[in-house]
Amino acid sequence: MRTLLRLWPYVRPVRARLFTAVVVAIAASCVGLVIPLVLKWIVDGPVAGGDPGGVWLGALLLLGIGVAEAVLFGFRRWLVARPLAGVEARLRGDLFAHVQRLPVAFHDRWASGQLLSRGTTDLMMLRMFLAFPLTFLVVNGATIVVGMAVLLAQEWTLGLVLLLPVLPLIAVCSLFESRYARVARRAQDQAGDLTTVVEESVLGIRIIKGFGRHRSQARAFGEQSRQLRTTELAKARLLASIWAVIVILPELALGGALVLGVVQVADGALSAGTLVAFLTTALALRWPVESIGFLLAMCQEAATATRRYFEVIDTARESDGPDALPGAAPGGDPDGPADGLRFADVVFRFPDAAPDSPPVLDGIDLHVRSGETMALVGATGSGKTALTALVPRLHEVTAGRITLDGEDITALPRAELRSRVALAFEEPTLFSASVGENVLMGADGGAGEAELRRALEVAQAGFVDRLPDGTATEVGEQGLSLSGGQRQRLALARAVVGAPRFLVMDDPLSALDVHTEALVEEALRRVLKGTTALVVAHRPSTVLLADRVALLSGGRIAAVGTHQELLRENAEYAWLMSGADAPPGTGGPGPAELAKGTSR
Repeated sequence: MRTLLRLWPYVRPVRARLFTAVVVAIAASCVGLVIPLVLKWIVDGPVAGGDPGGVWLGALLLLGIGVAEAVLFGFRRWLVARPLAGVEARLRGDLFAHVQRLPVAFHDRWASGQLLSRGTTDLMMLRMFLAFPLTFLVVNGATIVVGMAVLLAQEWTLGLVLLLPVLPLIAVCSLFESRYARVARRAQDQAGDLTTVVEESVLGIRIIKGFGRHRSQARAFGEQSRQLRTTELAKARLLASIWAVIVILPELALGGALVLGVVQVADGALSAGTLVAFLTTALALRWPVESIGFLLAMCQEAATATRRYFEVIDTARESDGPDALPGAAPGGDPDGPADGLRFADVVFRFPDAAPDSPPVLDGIDLHVRSGETMALVGATGSGKTALTALVPRLHEVTAGRITLDGEDITALPRAELRSRVALAFEEPTLFSASVGENVLMGADGGAGEAELRRALEVAQAGFVDRLPDGTATEVGEQGLSLSGGQRQRLALARAVVGAPRFLVMDDPLSALDVHTEALVEEALRRVLKGTTALVVAHRPSTVLLADRVALLSGGRIAAVGTHQELLRENAEYAWLMSGADAPPGTGGPGPAELAKGTSR
């Protein structure tokens, strides 16, 4: 109950209709309990007295009661359908909005299939819970109480016989509830894992087909399916066992009441009509009693779905406003002289790393002057991508300080920070939208056709005019209808369309051929003249875009200088730029030889 009560803020706006629906459903169930009383009157009156007219009148009364019951239940359904669809929509909307604001570290840890299952299957389960089990636990409970009162009023001795299974049923239901909760949670988690397998197989279908891995993927899917099937069968066994107990115990009590009632009728202590009414009322209570088992099961599944939902919602999201780290120096004057991008003694380790593990970045001190383009070069795994992710606060620094024109980035609202800094990643991500919409996503909203065309020209993305609908062409999921180079050029256009003050690019030209790369670099030089840029580079051609180069080695800045200076003075840099097989210090060519080879 504590878990399910967390849904109350979403239910509160529609509580009037839901409470009305519960009252209407209780009224409908109680109307059904009038039928045994009419039967008693028919048996003891018209039937016993041989009055056909009275029998027809009783039949019409029964028909009217049945129609009233059906209308009331239909009205209840109408009352809850629209409000609960709205509740589900608000839950899903809040989940989606919250997921968008969660740190990148959260998405690194969580499988996307688990998030998908929480936003679809779990929320559908909650809507069904609010529409049916929640209502009918109250309705059936009220019906059982009213029905037992009617039974005790008709013949208290028979009523006491029917009350005998109450305590055993409570004990069995309590035991069932705790066991079913564990199995239900396991099933919903396994369904999320299965969703992840399906999603990865769909997104990676080209890799699967290209390497002929469809059988291994089918085996992985089959294994997940078998695990889920085993858990679902365990749920079914638990539900079957509780159902058997809930059905058998009341049936035994009903049989005992029937035998005792027949004896009383034979002795003349009870009228036949009263026995008929009693048995009819008891049979009318069979469904409310028998439904307890699966209603409890659905409540447990809803509670599990609620816990899974709030596991995501309770995760702290990125703050909207400034949240400077304790001890951080105050920000500079945004209207003062431009200072560019500075890293001051920056330390970074991933949030889920052990506290005593070595940091990815350790003591980074780097200054990218205003209007300067700096290339960031380093071996694979040296921390280049991690460093670029710190600037827009996709990850948070563990220690140290990063400033933009003298302002600490932690003192800036995230929206403002990310409006100043544009990004171009090595892996270009496009969305199921038009080419124009994907590119203009990099602007704040004031950009139009002119800015779009300028950005496409810089990225040498003239191919869009050859697409079926030009910039209005839908690129499809992940942009997979385009080549790798085309996707990368659109991602680069998205980065420059807003004319950002700061530009961070992670090897943005890696998928381009040499001729297109040369054209893009020529256009980029014009754009970079008025921009402070940090560019991760792996090739000399990209490095030549930069005014200076920083060498990142072992999580530290090992050297800073121009391309030619580092070629002459730093063996590691010369080796990285040369593409030689042997790194410096292993018997390969020295810095002078490497520099000559690279300059040629």
